[in-house]
Amino acid sequence: MNYLLLAPELFSSEGGIPRILRLYLKATCELAHRDDKVRFVTLNDGAVGSEELRRYSTSSLFEWEACNRSKLRFVSAALRMARRSDRIICGHLAQLPVAWMASKLRPGLSYYLVAHGIEVWRPYTLLERRALRGARRIFCVSNFTRTQLLARCPLPEEQSSVLYNALDPFIEERSAARPAEGGPIILSVSRLSVADNYKGIGHLISAMPAIRAEIPGARLRIIGRGDALPGLQAEASRLNLADGVEFAGYVSDHDLVAEFAACRLFALPSEKEGFGLVYLEAMANGRPCLGARSGGVPEVIDEDTGVLVDYGDVEGIGAAIVASIRKDWSLEALARRSHSFSYLRFKERLASLLDI
Repeated sequence: MNYLLLAPELFSSEGGIPRILRLYLKATCELAHRDDKVRFVTLNDGAVGSEELRRYSTSSLFEWEACNRSKLRFVSAALRMARRSDRIICGHLAQLPVAWMASKLRPGLSYYLVAHGIEVWRPYTLLERRALRGARRIFCVSNFTRTQLLARCPLPEEQSSVLYNALDPFIEERSAARPAEGGPIILSVSRLSVADNYKGIGHLISAMPAIRAEIPGARLRIIGRGDALPGLQAEASRLNLADGVEFAGYVSDHDLVAEFAACRLFALPSEKEGFGLVYLEAMANGRPCLGARSGGVPEVIDEDTGVLVDYGDVEGIGAAIVASIRKDWSLEALARRSHSFSYLRFKERLASLLDI
């Protein structure tokens, strides 16, 4: 059995989608039998480093191509490799028509889709509907995402399944450290783009005056970059939060561990998270989370690991953060919750859904 993974990107970005698709690559390689071959094609990656490949693959990885944002090159490489593949795992709805086309050119080829979140929470084109109906199975990262997909494109019950995202096994090895001394830090990690204003970063900034009225030393530390940054900085300045809101810019995965260790609470009151992998990463580092009661987030954060608020409720966000900072959270409960989304469970579930 030969496998082909199609992905927007695997290694050139640290967003949630490439993070989980790296685990699909790793799991597929580990599940492959002795004579099976695994291939992948990515649209946005440039050159792929050998260290990255070693971490997320095995000797089953036979061929790959990183297309450096060339759509023509991506389609060409995908169709070429599909001729030597039996199963395609498609990492994004936008690339599913390519998998559908490959199945028409190679009868007997099966393809699967990973449905993440907002990319499937919308009306579909005729070609997307046709490609969705032809999929062997659709892996939805949450029950919420599955419900949204089926509301827009009714499919047989057995054609879609929930396959929760998992923690990267390298992240799972980390242990919780004591928060930094001094005023408590509220950490948030997000793309800071105008298109992603649903992430709720502005709501966190708006809540800070009330939070600091209760806990004067509290600080909000925001990690991320994008075209929304000037507006967010202006709002913090308008609220006289020069010493209460910090914009840290880009932070590497390695340095993010120290950021989690220094904070008291992770907060991302986002409206449109299909799952919310970053909440699990916070829990794996021993930190409780604040999220919005929206999307797939309630399937990740429970009462022992954080608090949920209504999206856009600035007053509620402030009150919940104050209460969370003052609460004594159980490190054991946080670890238990993060371990329930382990890579091993993910791989076993993927194997059952692929009938390996």
